[in-house]
Amino acid sequence: MADIKGILFDKDGTLVDFNATWLGIADFMAMDAAEGDRWKADRLLAAAGFDFATKRFKPDSIFASGSNMDVVELWFPRLSDEDQLLAVSRFNEITSVQGSSMAVALPGIIDSLRTLHKQSYRMGVATNDSTSGAEKTLATLGVAQLFEAAFGYDAVASPKPAPDTVVAFCDLTGLKPGEIAMVGDNRHDLEMARAGGCGLAVGVLSGTGTRDSLAPMADVVLDSVADLPDFLAARVNVPAG
Repeated sequence: MADIKGILFDKDGTLVDFNATWLGIADFMAMDAAEGDRWKADRLLAAAGFDFATKRFKPDSIFASGSNMDVVELWFPRLSDEDQLLAVSRFNEITSVQGSSMAVALPGIIDSLRTLHKQSYRMGVATNDSTSGAEKTLATLGVAQLFEAAFGYDAVASPKPAPDTVVAFCDLTGLKPGEIAMVGDNRHDLEMARAGGCGLAVGVLSGTGTRDSLAPMADVVLDSVADLPDFLAARVNVPAG
């Protein structure tokens, strides 16, 4: 049984209430991309995984688990490389400023993060949002001081589900991959945990993922990060054998 000393958290749907924070921002981005055309904006949202019947993004959809580059490539497939970078920069600005300022923490998350920090877990964020957006969000939530670092899609050569962020967190903390737990609400999070050799892959049901989508890749599926301190404490105290 791995001795977990560090925890990497996904951000949206894991620490932050995805729908409360991002529905309005996603709509703003789609309207911006559609130049104010409501019909076109709705088509873009649907393509990115928004389910208009449930008013939620589908599990593992582009907007739920992808990066701004993924969104740009989906919505603007024929842009030149230069214009593509400009579009990504525009979306980074929107998500970094508005996404962070409108961030809503999931219930019980702040107290759980403080508990884990007091227990000396080394903590980081692994997100497919931009690094700037992640850092600003942690500051908005008042928990930035609890984290070693936030790694956005632009902080590593290959973002989730590639293992680069796990490697970067190990380089920063000196921990081994087997000493790290990865916690997230999408398969991308768990796929990164497996690819990076993490000692524990934890799925949470607080975001867009479902038990059916997460269970095949997870060591455990919890309702929320609010349940993580008790789970880790019980895991440490389970007798070997």
